[in-house]
Amino acid sequence: MRFRLATWNINSVRLRLDLVQRFVRAENPDVLCLQEIKCQEDQFPRAAFEAMGFPHIAVTGQKGYHGVATVSKIPLVKMDRLDLCGDGHARHVSVVIDDGLIGHKPLTLHNFYIPAGGDIPDPAANDKFQHKLDFLDALTAWSAAHKTKAKNRMILVGDLNVAPLPTDVWSHKQLLKVVSHTPPETERMAKALASHDWIDVMRRHVPPEQSLFTWWSYRNRDWRVANRGRRLDHIWTTPALEGAAVAMRVLQETRDWERTSDHVPVISDFEIA
Repeated sequence: MRFRLATWNINSVRLRLDLVQRFVRAENPDVLCLQEIKCQEDQFPRAAFEAMGFPHIAVTGQKGYHGVATVSKIPLVKMDRLDLCGDGHARHVSVVIDDGLIGHKPLTLHNFYIPAGGDIPDPAANDKFQHKLDFLDALTAWSAAHKTKAKNRMILVGDLNVAPLPTDVWSHKQLLKVVSHTPPETERMAKALASHDWIDVMRRHVPPEQSLFTWWSYRNRDWRVANRGRRLDHIWTTPALEGAAVAMRVLQETRDWERTSDHVPVISDFEIA
């Protein structure tokens, strides 16, 4: 089975629906995971996505904030959602992709939006940063609780709001005290990856020595010249899917689109045997 998976923090799906349509026409993903949809579930523009060719839709939403959605051309046989910190935030949705491979464990796709964490990297002074650290700890505990690492077929995508490597930010030294690249965050992400031997798909296709960004601040008018980016968006797979992600691209050109998100889409092509 071959399919194209895309993940994109859209920063309001209703505001940027025309950009999603443009992206879908250009790249033809089979499964699209969106974060920060910023709408309740009954406000999600289902008819527009159905018209784009996505009849299978799973949404976790809330009023004005957060929210994630997974839309698919491939049948989905199960939907679930996690509330890792017990605060009712809409930050996760999972689906089981009906890949038709009899005898295999389910192919589960997790779509996450991890808290941004505010501006002050001090949990004593910033409740949002503490919340982010708690969420990362809960993610690690949830991941570690899954047994049979070698057999579980899972893909995890989304805006994880952590740039883990020195080359995932424009300046490692200058951003060590900036939320998204602080040691408390990067160390926790390393633990989350190790908790189930997750594979960092993007870094399998782009060497760790090479800069790789998916987000550029709105504050930089000429973002290409400044290139002060960070890699906040991720695609992970479990060891059972080693080698299944046969291609990966970061669509930087969408950052030039009018009224666009400050994140850009990440695409990976999968071949599942």
